[in-house]
Amino acid sequence: MKEDKSKRSGNIYCPLEYGLHVFGGKWKSRAICVLNDKGTLRYNQLRDEMSEITDAMLASTLKDLMQEGIIERKQYGEIPPRVEYSLTDKGKSILPILETIRQWSNEQFKKEAAGKMEAAIARLEAAEKARCNYEPSF
Repeated sequence: MKEDKSKRSGNIYCPLEYGLHVFGGKWKSRAICVLNDKGTLRYNQLRDEMSEITDAMLASTLKDLMQEGIIERKQYGEIPPRVEYSLTDKGKSILPILETIRQWSNEQFKKEAAGKMEAAIARLEAAEKARCNYEPSF
C-alpha cells in the first residue's frame, strides 16, 4: 500500500490542500462562522454556540485556528481570568470562500432532495396504480 507522503512529512503539495487544512472540517469552519456571526466571544460562549462539540475538540480546534492565524486569543490580566476569541483579518478573508461553499452545498442539497422527492412520488404513484388494478377476491 502506497503511503501518503503529504501526511507523513507534513508537506502540502497544492493550494487547495492548504486551504482545506486551514479551514476544512466540521469544527474549524463552524467556529469561523460562529465568530463571524457573534463577534468576539469567550470560551464558554463559543462552546454554547457549538453545542455538540466536546471541550477537548473545541480546545484543539481553537489551537489549530490560532496557529494558522485565523483567530486571535486575547487574555486579560483579571481575576477570574478572562479570555476572548475573535477572527483576524486572515480569518475574515476566508468568509467569502465559506459563503461560496455554502451556496454550492445548498444548490446540491436542493437538487438531491428534488431527485429523492421525484423518486418518492413515482413510487407512490406506482403503488396507487397497483392498488387500483388490484381487485380483491372475496
